[in-house]
Amino acid sequence: MNVVIVEDERLTAQRLQSLLLKYDPAMQIAAILPSVELAIPWFRQYEESGRQPLDLVFMDIHLQDGLAFRIIEQLQLTTPIIFTTAYDEYMIQAFKVNSIDYLLKPVAPEDLSAAIDKFKAFRDRFTRTAESAVHYQQREIDALLQRLGRLEETTYKNRFMVTIGPKIYSIQTADTAYFYLADRATMLVTHEGLSLPVEYSLEKLGQLLNPDEFFRISRQFFVSRKAIQSILAYSAGKLKLELLPKPQTDVFVSGERVTDFKEWLGK
Repeated sequence: MNVVIVEDERLTAQRLQSLLLKYDPAMQIAAILPSVELAIPWFRQYEESGRQPLDLVFMDIHLQDGLAFRIIEQLQLTTPIIFTTAYDEYMIQAFKVNSIDYLLKPVAPEDLSAAIDKFKAFRDRFTRTAESAVHYQQREIDALLQRLGRLEETTYKNRFMVTIGPKIYSIQTADTAYFYLADRATMLVTHEGLSLPVEYSLEKLGQLLNPDEFFRISRQFFVSRKAIQSILAYSAGKLKLELLPKPQTDVFVSGERVTDFKEWLGK
């Protein structure tokens, strides 16, 4: 099977690649594409090269330079897609294009396997029968509408799943005190002091977190309102925050974010 990964989070892309190769060691990963700008010319060049046709695309929706639906629209892409995303509000739009499945991050190995099996069954069905792909797609949309009716509507991420070795942690966003960068990794710290690595960059967290509850005070920190114990005026117009649990380093609101931070606190 020849596949492409469209994903702007390096660690997430690496993890997905690892899961795919565990599912099928013979699977060919033709490319990992981090943006709309890079993906569009790559798909065009690949099609013109006469190489082995692509079987399947794994595609995040929120990329660093926009929504991945732009790739589909500009290329009129017909290759089957399995969407992998942290959001659930794009399900209907996803199934109106050539989508096989819609997996919420972090993608569980069993869900990924089921999605690929679904793709194989889809491919085999239309090889053997005259059933219309449009009819199949409409059934999928109808089933999806029923699923959405049972889901609690939410815009922001309310839970983070973290896998460390054989252990899986399920952390509610409400239990998170802050996120910070450490040696290129993003760490989540709970109100109880548990520190765990997450797959998301701070830029991506800016899309996932409720802005009423979390604020990015600097390039290194995203803080929860509940974690702020006190605020101290500092030199050069900066503010120093005392957080609980206490970080290993001093935490400052950068000068250019002080005004927005004060407005955020006043909401």
